[in-house]
Amino acid sequence: MKRAILFVVASSFALAACNTHGSENAAQQQEHKPGTELGIETSWMDKRVTPGDDFFSYANGSWVKNTAIPADRSRIGGFWIADQEREKNTRALFENIIKSNPTSGNDALIANYYKAYLNTDAIDRAGIAPAKADLDAIAAIADKRALSAAIGSSLRADTDPLNATNYRTDNLFGIFVTQGLATPGEQLPYIMQGGIGLPDAQYYISGDAKMGDIRGKYRAYVATVLQAAGYADPQGAAARIMDLETKIAKAHEPREQSEDFANGAQVWTRQQLEQKAPGIDWGALLDAAQLGGVQKFDAYHFASIPRLAALVGSEPLQNWKDWLAFHTLNQQAAVLPKAFRDASFAFKGTVLQGQPQQRPRDALALNATSNALQDAVGKAYVDKYFPASSKAEIQKMVDNIKAAFAKRVQAIEWMAPSTKQEALKKVHNIVVGVGYPDEWRDYSGLQITADNAYANQKNARLAEYRHQIAKIGKPLNRAEWWMPPQLVNAVNLPVQNALNFPAAILVRPFYDPKADAAFNYGGIGATIGHEISHSFDNGGALFDASGALRNWWTPADFKRFQAAGDALANQFDQYEALPGLHVNGKLTLSENIADVAGLAAAYDAYKASLSGRPAPTIGGFTGDQRFFIAYAQSWAVKSRPETLRNIVLTNGHAPEQFRAQTVRNLDAWYPAFNVQPGQKLYLAPDKRVKIWG
Repeated sequence: MKRAILFVVASSFALAACNTHGSENAAQQQEHKPGTELGIETSWMDKRVTPGDDFFSYANGSWVKNTAIPADRSRIGGFWIADQEREKNTRALFENIIKSNPTSGNDALIANYYKAYLNTDAIDRAGIAPAKADLDAIAAIADKRALSAAIGSSLRADTDPLNATNYRTDNLFGIFVTQGLATPGEQLPYIMQGGIGLPDAQYYISGDAKMGDIRGKYRAYVATVLQAAGYADPQGAAARIMDLETKIAKAHEPREQSEDFANGAQVWTRQQLEQKAPGIDWGALLDAAQLGGVQKFDAYHFASIPRLAALVGSEPLQNWKDWLAFHTLNQQAAVLPKAFRDASFAFKGTVLQGQPQQRPRDALALNATSNALQDAVGKAYVDKYFPASSKAEIQKMVDNIKAAFAKRVQAIEWMAPSTKQEALKKVHNIVVGVGYPDEWRDYSGLQITADNAYANQKNARLAEYRHQIAKIGKPLNRAEWWMPPQLVNAVNLPVQNALNFPAAILVRPFYDPKADAAFNYGGIGATIGHEISHSFDNGGALFDASGALRNWWTPADFKRFQAAGDALANQFDQYEALPGLHVNGKLTLSENIADVAGLAAAYDAYKASLSGRPAPTIGGFTGDQRFFIAYAQSWAVKSRPETLRNIVLTNGHAPEQFRAQTVRNLDAWYPAFNVQPGQKLYLAPDKRVKIWG
């Protein structure tokens, strides 16, 4: 769960979980009595740990101790387990498609993309030839007008909800299209800051020794890529690129400012864009970006756009040409010869994530195809693996949790009637997508062949870009999906007042149709509650029921809400992820708010689902115990230190082991596990953070 791509608050999970279900094994499911099984994994637990001292370890300690991170992974956990199921299903799906030898339609696109990506022998034989036209065009750039056009032609759409609002690798700017923050009902292109190859601007400017080491290895990686491409002076070019990217990083808005929605509600006309951000030839850039006719933009990173434009005008042309050449190759490294692929993984996988071994090529091909052809693969996936019964059951849980959230809002004594009315209107009007979208993308104009992986990747990205910019000027589609069905994740979309719950997350350890209500409400129910609550976190609460950025709070109410957020931020500031490295409570605040409020709403909905009956005890665990353990087990995680450091420094989510401790803010957790004063997680009743009830 993460505030991710602009206005897309996503559940940025780490991908994990275990065995699942689907239409192909529906007969097997019918052999079980639904809704009565324990659900939680007792083998994961370490009952030697006192729940009140470390609830994460109590629920997951044995799993953490006994489960090794595979060499081709940087972290594992509940989302990874779920993703293993998604990958297994996708592999079987692709095998059947390829066996059918399709010659047209989506199946042919899937088969061709997969086969071309998988065929590294053909990629190696082709050498640098597929990239020659791109590199020659860059080499021919003779002036800043041509440079501006080259930057414009490289712009691509931002659609990844895990990429937050901060930077765009390989492109100087990102383009994101949705309803304008200051123009309700009107879809605009947002201009986003970009241009750096490291995870965050802090990697370039921090004085930390580890960051300095990473910078040195990044420069070496840049040189390796350019040398493999036959660059005459790869070391000199790498130095120039590093110098330029450091200046770009210094031009960026800081992460906290970048994630402030209100700060980004800046609408510039085409004329204002040219006046406020000189240095770039905006006419050449926008024409090349197929945006020449657009007269209005949301300058989301309004402070950094002029600084980036000025760098285009002031920095030597050759430096920019070096930068363009490297990022063209970096972006396409996966479909270039072995030297590029190996160098890319050695830096991005091992240096940045601590991952010692690359994933098998067939797994990479599965995921690349699924990402490039999201709706084509998604439709085939849900047709085979997502039963209508699961969709109906999850929709029922969504309705119950929405009702529980509304009831909590109605019961808030300190909130003014006007604020309460707007909040209730917003929760009632949330558009919830479960499993898959109602409409599927048409890929009929996309050209994908079985013998050119480089062109396939470029064509797919360009098709996505054209699909996104085609929305400019059209009415907002509140039912639009921003995640494919075959993704283990979930997302809140504040400007649409909508939620997406892809089919692939609706499996264990989040959901099991055979498990009892306590497990399902503690797992997927808390996830649903989290996404609903994102509409009311410190960012989402700024949007009204229509998705417009509008202040619907009384000053006193918002001050009270902010005070609760400050208390929660302080709580998370105390968690130490690595020696001397603490969680940033402010950076992770929106996610932590959604965790607290979502878990509370899910608990209320679980209790309501019992219709006044006492919860059964199953396997020696009460209903409340199963609910809270299921929640903690959904956050099972084990990370390499490099990855954990990266998450703490750059991610809007707290590491999962600390999110599991959110239970300490719910009164019901204390009697369920006999948590007493003096235990490490114990909070006095007046110190437990209450948000939305």
